[in-house]
Amino acid sequence: MNSPQAALGIDTSAYTTSVALLSLDGTLLAEERAVLTVAAGERGLRQSEAVFQHVRNLPVLLEQVMGERPPAIAAVAASTAPRPVPDSYMPVFKVGEAVGRSVAAALGVPFVPVSHQEGHVWAGLWSAGRVDARSLVALHLSGGTTELVRAAYAGAGRWQVERLGGTEDLNAGQFIDRVGVALGLPFPAGPHLERLAAAGDPRALKLPVSAGPGRVSFSGPTTAAMRALEQGARPEDLAAAVQECVAESLARLINKTPGATAAPLFLGVGGVMANGRIRARLEETCAAAGVPACFAAPRYSVDNAVGAALAAVMAVLERQRQ
Repeated sequence: MNSPQAALGIDTSAYTTSVALLSLDGTLLAEERAVLTVAAGERGLRQSEAVFQHVRNLPVLLEQVMGERPPAIAAVAASTAPRPVPDSYMPVFKVGEAVGRSVAAALGVPFVPVSHQEGHVWAGLWSAGRVDARSLVALHLSGGTTELVRAAYAGAGRWQVERLGGTEDLNAGQFIDRVGVALGLPFPAGPHLERLAAAGDPRALKLPVSAGPGRVSFSGPTTAAMRALEQGARPEDLAAAVQECVAESLARLINKTPGATAAPLFLGVGGVMANGRIRARLEETCAAAGVPACFAAPRYSVDNAVGAALAAVMAVLERQRQ
């Protein structure tokens, strides 16, 4: 019988079903994702609709990842909650948790629960070649999260996080999606808005920036962007203005929040971090503050199960060393 060789990761987020298989040396063996279907003109899904799509997608993705001759599995991990804090809950994560626990039980291997946010941290570090990091400040940006946290590795594949700051209202991804859908772009709008912005003039239109110590707000900028659209702003210029507003807001959040530049490493993760202009502005901010910075590769900025699989790898390796 083969000895355990790999760890299986599952993530069922608000808009992506994903499964990944990592060898115990951190090599990605297989990965599959399915983006949930959102009707044209809509800005999201009800949780019940998302749960149904995950239930439909997950068995197919598991079959694709495992293949005809799967490696022996040493552990299974799944995202079980949005964040690693008490009472963090979303129904979509229960789909991945249920399947992950069932697979682990059937195989007689450990199940490693991990939060979606911890998965993003692991995926970011893995794609940046920094899985050795044990203390960092992370900026997690997506449609569901705009949060600046201090993270310390807690063992068994888990991170202990302390919130330093974040949004007071809308998330950065919500701002982008609301304006993007109003511009007629598909949801999620992030990559489409970035392509549109490439043809725009970021100086043609200026949106308000609201950020301070531990806080950032995107409701005012959203209102201003919608008003500009009604008044006939060029879509390309408005898309560029949205990017600049998000980038500048986050730069100010980092610069003004105590402790944001005190960790040995800054890490940018989450779907919004796939935006090249936003990444470039935050790289400039960290460089000016003298903080080493790394960012999840664009493919691993968006929701994926690689981080969950890596959490399982870490837990297995620690157990083997004991």
